[in-house]
Amino acid sequence: MKIVIINYGAGNIQSIKFAIKRLGYDAILTDDVAEIKSADKVIFPGVGEASSAMSKLRESGLDTLVPNLKQPVLGICLGMQLMCNSSEEGKTKGLGIFDVNVVKFTKDVKVPQIGWNEISSLKSTLFSSIPEKSHIYMVHSFYAPVCEETIAVSGYGVNYSAALQKDNFYGTQFHPEKSSKIGEQILENFLSI
Repeated sequence: MKIVIINYGAGNIQSIKFAIKRLGYDAILTDDVAEIKSADKVIFPGVGEASSAMSKLRESGLDTLVPNLKQPVLGICLGMQLMCNSSEEGKTKGLGIFDVNVVKFTKDVKVPQIGWNEISSLKSTLFSSIPEKSHIYMVHSFYAPVCEETIAVSGYGVNYSAALQKDNFYGTQFHPEKSSKIGEQILENFLSI
């Protein structure tokens, strides 16, 4: 199986590579269009700021490639947020895969949200054999509200989308690569789709 991690200068690549390795696979880190198109599975990571991440995607032409991929694609954290219509962070236009706009947590909660949180209302094969109210690891100041494409919910002052899915596109607000056994199972589920 050919697994590609899209390289567009976003952080957190190594921990994803190690998590894939622990599952017995190798992942290629690349921004090469042909390599990405020929992958069986694509991981679209992200740690950082939305507007600068989007300009890096535009510079490399990946902003037009990603929404047209036909194989399973997993956006993680900022990767998932960039797959939405827009983000309040830097007033950024996103890739428009998920029909929802990313907004900032209110001042009623401490931001960023950092640490372990529960996920519930689990739908999709991404969560096969994952129990309701499992704990996953979050680090974020912005979130996608609950919408039609929500496949997992978490709460922090407000209920929000912990994961999204539309067709072959999946997104997790949390970091499966940092979420222990539950996260490993979610990655394994993604690789078996």
